[in-house]
Amino acid sequence: MIAAPELPSEFHYPQDTDTRFSSDTDFSEAPDVSINPTKGKGGKKWKKVTGEKGKGAGRMNGHYQENGMENLMLFEVVKMGKSAMQSVVDDWIEAYKTDRDMALLDLINFFIQCSGCKGVVSGEMFRNMQNSEIIRRMTEEFDEDSGDYPLTMAGPLWKKFKGSFCEFIAVLVRQCQYSIIYDEYLMDTVISLLTGLSDSQVRAFRHTSTLAAMKLMTALVNVALNLSINMDNTQRQYETERNKMVAKRANDRLELLLQKRKELQENQDEIENMMNAIFKGVFVHRYRDAIAEIRAITIEEIGMWMKLYSDAFLNDSYLKYVGWTMHDKQGEVRLKCLTALQGLYYNRELNTRLELFTSRFKDRIVSMTLDKEYDVAVQAIKLLTLVLHSTDEVLSPEDCESVYHLVYSAHRPVAIAAGEFLFKKLFSTREPEEEGAPKRRGRQSPNANLIKTTVFFFLESELHEHAAYLVDSLWESGADLLKDWECMTSLLLDDPVPGEEALTDRQETALIEIMLCTVRQAAECHPPIGRGTGKRVMTAKEKKTQLDDRTRMTELFAVTLPPLLAKYSIDSEKVTNLLQLPQFFDLDIYTTGRLEKHLEALLRQIREIVEKHTDTEVLEACSKTYHALCNEEFTIFNRVDIARSQLVDELVDKFNRLLEDFLQEGEEPDDDDAYQVLSTLKRITAFHNAHDLSQWDLFSSNFKLLNTGIENGDMPEQIVVHALQCTHYVVLWYLAKVSEGSHRKAFTILCDVLLVFSHQMVSGGREQLEPLVYSPDDSLQTELLSFILHHVFIDQDDDNCSTDGQQDDEAAKIEALHKRRNLLAAYCKLIIYNVVEMNTGADIFKQYMRYYNDYGDIIKETMSKTRQIDKIQCAKTLILSLQQLFHEMMSELGTGFDRSSSAFCGIKELARRFSLTFGLDQVKTRDAIAMLHKDGIEFAFKEPSPQGEGNPPLHLAFLDILSEFSSKLMRQDKRTVHMYLERFMTFQMALQRDDCWLPLISYRNSLQAGGDDDTMSVVSGYSSRGSSVRSKKTKSCVCVCSLAEESSSSSTDMSWQHQSMQTPVMMPSPHLTSTMMRGPGDMRGDPHPHTLPQTPQLHQTPIDYNTQVTWMLAQRQQEEVRQQQERAMNYAKLRTNLQQAIRRGTGLMEEDEEPIVEDVMMSSEGRMEDLNEGMDFDTMDIDLPPSKNRRERSELKPDYFDPGSIMDESVSNFLLLYS
Repeated sequence: MIAAPELPSEFHYPQDTDTRFSSDTDFSEAPDVSINPTKGKGGKKWKKVTGEKGKGAGRMNGHYQENGMENLMLFEVVKMGKSAMQSVVDDWIEAYKTDRDMALLDLINFFIQCSGCKGVVSGEMFRNMQNSEIIRRMTEEFDEDSGDYPLTMAGPLWKKFKGSFCEFIAVLVRQCQYSIIYDEYLMDTVISLLTGLSDSQVRAFRHTSTLAAMKLMTALVNVALNLSINMDNTQRQYETERNKMVAKRANDRLELLLQKRKELQENQDEIENMMNAIFKGVFVHRYRDAIAEIRAITIEEIGMWMKLYSDAFLNDSYLKYVGWTMHDKQGEVRLKCLTALQGLYYNRELNTRLELFTSRFKDRIVSMTLDKEYDVAVQAIKLLTLVLHSTDEVLSPEDCESVYHLVYSAHRPVAIAAGEFLFKKLFSTREPEEEGAPKRRGRQSPNANLIKTTVFFFLESELHEHAAYLVDSLWESGADLLKDWECMTSLLLDDPVPGEEALTDRQETALIEIMLCTVRQAAECHPPIGRGTGKRVMTAKEKKTQLDDRTRMTELFAVTLPPLLAKYSIDSEKVTNLLQLPQFFDLDIYTTGRLEKHLEALLRQIREIVEKHTDTEVLEACSKTYHALCNEEFTIFNRVDIARSQLVDELVDKFNRLLEDFLQEGEEPDDDDAYQVLSTLKRITAFHNAHDLSQWDLFSSNFKLLNTGIENGDMPEQIVVHALQCTHYVVLWYLAKVSEGSHRKAFTILCDVLLVFSHQMVSGGREQLEPLVYSPDDSLQTELLSFILHHVFIDQDDDNCSTDGQQDDEAAKIEALHKRRNLLAAYCKLIIYNVVEMNTGADIFKQYMRYYNDYGDIIKETMSKTRQIDKIQCAKTLILSLQQLFHEMMSELGTGFDRSSSAFCGIKELARRFSLTFGLDQVKTRDAIAMLHKDGIEFAFKEPSPQGEGNPPLHLAFLDILSEFSSKLMRQDKRTVHMYLERFMTFQMALQRDDCWLPLISYRNSLQAGGDDDTMSVVSGYSSRGSSVRSKKTKSCVCVCSLAEESSSSSTDMSWQHQSMQTPVMMPSPHLTSTMMRGPGDMRGDPHPHTLPQTPQLHQTPIDYNTQVTWMLAQRQQEEVRQQQERAMNYAKLRTNLQQAIRRGTGLMEEDEEPIVEDVMMSSEGRMEDLNEGMDFDTMDIDLPPSKNRRERSELKPDYFDPGSIMDESVSNFLLLYS
């Protein structure tokens, strides 16, 4: 039972007070643990405790219960993370003292709730069910679908929950340690519950209960530690009192102390039994759990036990679990092992107890320095550093060398940890300084030998290109040593004392390189390339240290650098490194410290080095040094600028003089002349890299040199290379001085260059030029388009090139417009020739309406050319431009915009213009139009409504724009597009008739117009959709028929009439037919109406019937001929009127006129024919009425007769009477 009034008899806690905990010192292998957590060695059975039922059965923790449901306030309070956790625990303890069964039930449900289980343990279950039965019941009610529970849930609330949960357990034990913890009921129940839950197969139960049990164990360890301390104090007091003289001895006090010690010993035994039960019941099984988080919890807590209560836990019986777990597959668990061991090795007093463990698992710890998880490797190195600090004899030289090379690791934390290990191993022993003796400096300082040791280590590592990595690794642990620049310069400049071994040339080179790296690290305060994790904001203390270091290094090297350069002026490698030092100087020190003479000495040494060396690295180092010193912000600028100008003057004069001699006609240049020209050109090129030498006109001389080489073909290769490089620098410096006013010209040139070097270059059999083909990347294409949008599509008043307040303002505006048109034309050529992606044209095409007067012809021509190249991609670009405008409108007006707004109407008008550009040949543009509709439909349904289901998609109004292209679809394609549209529609969408769904309704109607009418019967005229629209095929099929055809037609009429009479809504009286639905003869009023007899003749001879049918067909033929003539006349009138209206409009160009007329007549042909049938043809002016959509037409009266069948009421009545 979890918390039954009687403790289950199967729980046995060990009572071995001599050994306290069962121990096993075998380190050989991990055992196969099969310990029964309910049994200990030779222990006594715990007493069965009968729970007392208190009076407050209806209350729990001060809160009433309702309908038998347990109050879960304890979990809620802990979840909220109340800071006053002690008061919460105190309230629970008071409730426990009042009614311990109900309080324990509250605590049990707290653990169940913390596991994420929705089930509740009732009082009935608590009293009558066994422990395993309750856990099984809770497992059945556990919702494992989500897999989340409080310890793993995301969010700030749940991140704090683990801390609050652990704090609650610790405070609970701390507050109970002097009272109810020993009542043999509370702890027995809690331990029984947690042990059972920790063995559950439900991860949430196992994880939560293991954490609770381990925290409970830690709290009990603290209690046991306090008891141990109290026992020692009591024993000491007892011994002191007993050692007194008999006359002064207080027997009563002795008895009290003995009684107190006995009570403390009993409590100690109780606590140890509890800990033993938790250890064997939970830890021994869960440290090998399948879940890494659970394993990590156990190892973390056992480390705390060994650290807090080392007398009981710090022995090989418990250390072996940590050693075995260091081989865990998960880095998280291995990391916990190392951090647990660090807490033990940090205390030197515990080293003797760790000797066996160290010898057994040392190799594993050393191997973990190369762990694939960097965090584990860092902690392994730190652990070895603690081992090294405690005893220097444990680690062998091989073990240390495996850590040494990690100072060159690219991962900075690993390198820092290895640097600390190296510093403690090699530099921890310093020579003791005598008290009162003057502090030795320079070569005699204590750091001299340590610096030499650093140099020796650097050379032995054979990684001479990574001095910066070594310095960075040692910086945090040995910054004072590495910033002893005075000692370093003394080792380089001063002669060795008698008996001291001087540095070799190789060691001096290494020392100079290390010195340069330390200077750079101190000045820049960031790690070298490859180790940086991004720029870090320095603290005020770090900034102050940086300024102090720069000041100190400048004061030192301003004096010592000239002698160093003089001593090593011939050595290229040493000089190159030394010349980089001034780049990190604080140049104000030269003035404030009155060090001008040292500056003069430095400039002289640099000049001499330039004259001595031709190595490129040395010359570039000299050039960079001049560049660092030539800073206009400092007062030394004039002095350095004069020295630099004098040096360049001499070099240029010498180069021009040598060049004249070198290029003299008729003479063969010898090798010495070529070498002189090359060496001088190298020096000039190195300086031109960092300095603007445009005033010396080096381009002319280099061009002359290169031109001669091209003509003669015998120019030395090195001279040509450096001449080209120097010319390259000349061009770069000219480009750097290009003013902002030249950006338009640069853009035009760039467009032309991209066009010249495009893929068109290899056309026409010029495949050998393929290496010269260049395609602009995405970033360059973006910059080109951004330039066009910011410099072309602007208002006249925003153009900076236009003049203000002058008489020629209009002329300036025209000139500025002409320049902008040239820019747009240059970019559009890139689109047409496929140099840039065609979809970039969307940003151009969407400006067609707004800037029609300025760039309409260019944009239209671009659309025409792109359509010739790729019709489908052009269509996708057009729809993309409309989508961009739609997005811009929604961002400006919001989602609830009005479709009658000017912005939306403008987009719709642009779509209409785009539609007109597709021309009349529907076959050629068939695929492109279909793709345009496909993309438009997908865009319209892409984003769902933010208001949720039942509302139209966010972009549904785009269908209203897309309907402008429906007239360009072929009739069979309309059906296909409609079917594609229905893929995105739900059944509810098809039933919607609200205003917000009108774009969908309108678009569907545009796809259905003319699509279903092709299947209508010629004679019946009956439309399933109630439409009065009639196809061209139906109206043009009337011809002169033979008598046999007449008979066939009569039989057809008979069958149709038979079907019509069976229609329940058919009305026999012709005069009830709506005027809107009648034929044109009815609307005009026939002057000779055909009247039928009031009494129908039911019996007629066949001759009369044939005669009447023949008469009917003749009348039909005459009527159709007349209607065709009138329709042709009205078509011509309408075309003329539309042409005049279009010419009067300002929105279209001349090129659009003819296609617009044809297109309008073609797309609206069906409606025009219906219109012609219902109008008075004597009227000369034709006004087009607004077209009714299919929904409006469906609200009219039923269309029982087709107005295009040319059958008047008399013929209809005749057929009805004949039946």
